[in-house]
Amino acid sequence: MKPLKLAIANKNYSSWSMRPWVLLTQAGIAFEEIQLKFSDTGKVEGIGPYSPTRQVPVLIVDAQPVWDSLAICEAAAELFPDKRLWPADPRARQIARSICAEMHAGFRNLRSAMPMNIRASLPGKGMSPAVQQDIDRIVEIWESCRARYGGNAELLFGQFSIADAFYAPVATRFLTYAVTLPPAAQRYAEALLALPAVRDWMAQARRETEFVRADEPYA
Repeated sequence: MKPLKLAIANKNYSSWSMRPWVLLTQAGIAFEEIQLKFSDTGKVEGIGPYSPTRQVPVLIVDAQPVWDSLAICEAAAELFPDKRLWPADPRARQIARSICAEMHAGFRNLRSAMPMNIRASLPGKGMSPAVQQDIDRIVEIWESCRARYGGNAELLFGQFSIADAFYAPVATRFLTYAVTLPPAAQRYAEALLALPAVRDWMAQARRETEFVRADEPYA
């Protein structure tokens, strides 16, 4: 197999890019990063040669594209079974897939009102009853998974998994908007933010200087 390539957009803004990047990096899977940028309208400049959807992220496997963050993570799990990117227990694996799909398709109020912006500090911005409802559901997911499958570890299923990569951008949102969390959920958010791959992504995001108006509703 040829070396993997992963096309992403701005680290400050692109939560979709963050998930597979954190997964591959934290799992120690080598890849070449193709760093693209959002235009002022939010479109990804230069994505055409890589993705049939013209969106990020996209993983290049043997010169063929795998697009969509969930599909990329599933592909990584198949390509590197020794990394155990899904929980070994069948029921835990079913739950992990379910909460990743829920993150992938849901929480639209949170996404729109509290877009990922790692450089920013926006306490209280974007909060509404609908956003709080999304936050409450995320807290429920985190607390139930950790209680049932986390053991003595701080991650959702004990060891690092695709589920943790999927919720890492949410932890950055909660930091940016100073969202108050119950103690168990706060500990999990802090555990996510302490992962070396997440810390690396966030450090690089803070060094970016591009301002994308479409992702800055509170500027």
